[in-house]
Amino acid sequence: MNLKDCHNVEDFKKLAKKKLPAPIFHYIDGGSDDEVTLKRNTESFNNCDLVPNVLSDVSNIDLSTTVFGQKIDFPLFLSPTAMHRLYHPHGESAAAKAAEKMGTMFSMSTMSTTSIEEIGNSTGGPKLFQLYIHKDRGLTDNLIERCQRAGFHGLCLTVDTVVAGNRERDHRTGFTTPPRLTLGSLLSFALHPEWSLNYLFRGKFKLANIIHMTEKGSNIDKSIMNYINEQFDTTMNWKDAEYCVKKWGGPFALKGVMSVEDAKKAIDIGASAIMISNHGGRQLDGSRAPFDQLAEIVDAVGDKIEIILDGGVRRGTHVLKALALGAKACSFGKAYLYALGAGGQKAIEIVLEKMKSEIKRDMILMGCKSVKELNRSKVAFRKKYK
Repeated sequence: MNLKDCHNVEDFKKLAKKKLPAPIFHYIDGGSDDEVTLKRNTESFNNCDLVPNVLSDVSNIDLSTTVFGQKIDFPLFLSPTAMHRLYHPHGESAAAKAAEKMGTMFSMSTMSTTSIEEIGNSTGGPKLFQLYIHKDRGLTDNLIERCQRAGFHGLCLTVDTVVAGNRERDHRTGFTTPPRLTLGSLLSFALHPEWSLNYLFRGKFKLANIIHMTEKGSNIDKSIMNYINEQFDTTMNWKDAEYCVKKWGGPFALKGVMSVEDAKKAIDIGASAIMISNHGGRQLDGSRAPFDQLAEIVDAVGDKIEIILDGGVRRGTHVLKALALGAKACSFGKAYLYALGAGGQKAIEIVLEKMKSEIKRDMILMGCKSVKELNRSKVAFRKKYK
C-alpha cells in the first residue's frame, strides 16, 4: 500500500499504521478509557441527513470562508496537534507548508517539535497558535509575545486538559516522549527501520517552544500524560483565560467548549471564537460529541461569536452538516496526522485536496453555490419511532 492507494482518511490511517511503530501510531489513533467518545465523534454525523435542492445553477462554487479574520479557500483547517516530528522527520513544517499550499489555516501546538519562529519565517499562510497554561505563568507570556513577533494571526487556549485523560493504549504500548526502547516496543521499532533511522539521525527530539523554559522540554521521561499532570496548571480559571485574550489583543478562541454556559462565558471575557471540541475523545470519555452539541450552542450564541466544529471530521459531508447547523468552519487533527505519518507534506496535501474536492462535489449535489447557503433547511434529523 502506498499514497496512490489512499482515497480517504481511513486509507491514510491504514498506511500510517503500516509505516509507524505501534506506540507512535496508537498515540495518534487512541482515545481515553473505553474510547466511547472517540468513536462517537464521527458516528454522531450519521444522526442527520442532508436535504439537497435540484435544478440550481452550480457552475460556480465558492467554498471560501473567514476564520480568525483570515480568508481560507475551503471551510476546513488543521487543528493544533502535538509533536509532529514523532510522525515524520519534517514535523510541523510539513503540515504548515501543506496548509499554506492548499489555501487553509495551520494551527500550531504549544507542544510542537518546531519553534514558533521557524514556522513564522517559513510559511506565509494563515497561522493559529494554541496555548496551554503551565504552572510557570511566565511561559504563557513568552509564548504570546513570540507569536505576536512571528506574525501569527490568531490564538486559541485549550481549556479541557488541566489533567490528562486516561489513555490506556499508551500504557499498553509503553509510549513515551521521547520514544525509548522497551521489551514491549523493541520489535515494533525494529520492524520500522525507516522511521527509526529518521528519528535517530535527523536531530534530537525537543518541545521547541518550551525547551528554554523547562528541562522537560527535551526529556519527558515517562509519558505525555505525566508531563500534563506535572506541568499544566489545575488552578486555571476564567480570569486566566481573560488575561490571555487581552494580552493577545486579536482573534482568540477557547478550544474545548462543550456547553452553552461556557460558550456564553467565552463571549463575556472577550473571546472572538470557540472551538467546540472534546480533544479528539482523548480526555473525558463518555462526554458528548461536538456535533451533538453544535445546534444548541449555535442557537444560544451563534450571532455573537465565531463557532468552529472540531472533532470526528472524516468526510466532506461532515463539514457540510456542521456548516448547515451554524458552524463557521471545521477543523480536524487525527485525519491529517495519519497523512503526516503516511507520507509527510505530500500526503497532507493529498488528504486536504481530497477533502476539498469532496466538499465541492457535495455542494454541487446539494444545489448550493456558496457555503453561506448551507442552513438548517439542508439537514434533517431522523425521528425515533417506537
